[in-house]
Parts: sequence; C-alpha cells; structure tokens
Amino acid sequence: MSVFLKMAGRWGGILTIIALIITLLTTLIKFVTFMMTALKIIIVLMFVGLMIVIILSILRGRRSRRREAEDF
Repeated sequence: MSVFLKMAGRWGGILTIIALIITLLTTLIKFVTFMMTALKIIIVLMFVGLMIVIILSILRGRRSRRREAEDF
C-alpha cells in the first residue's frame, strides 16, 4: 500500500504541474489576445483623431483664406 501511495503522489504531482502549466498558458494566450485587441482599438482611435485634426485644419485654412480675400 505504501508503494501505491508513493507512486500516486509522484504521478499526482506531475499531473498537477502539467495542469497548472496548461492553465497558465491558456490564461497567457487570453491576456495577449486582449492586449492585441486593445492595441488595435487604440490605433484605430488615434487614426480617426488624426483625420479629424487634419479635416479641421483644412477647414480653418479655408476660412482664413476667405477672410483674407474679403479684406482686400
């Protein structure tokens, strides 16, 4: 009986370590996926913000040109 308990303890420990490694890897994969998604969203939002700034600067430039043309 003692030999059986020693073997069960060893195999149980090995199986527990394997289960913990698998759980750690799946959690790590989910975390990396979340971070990549967040990074993609941030990049898209920055691109949209840049486009809005460019459009606003173009419109301000046109408005200032019209005012300069009216002043002459």
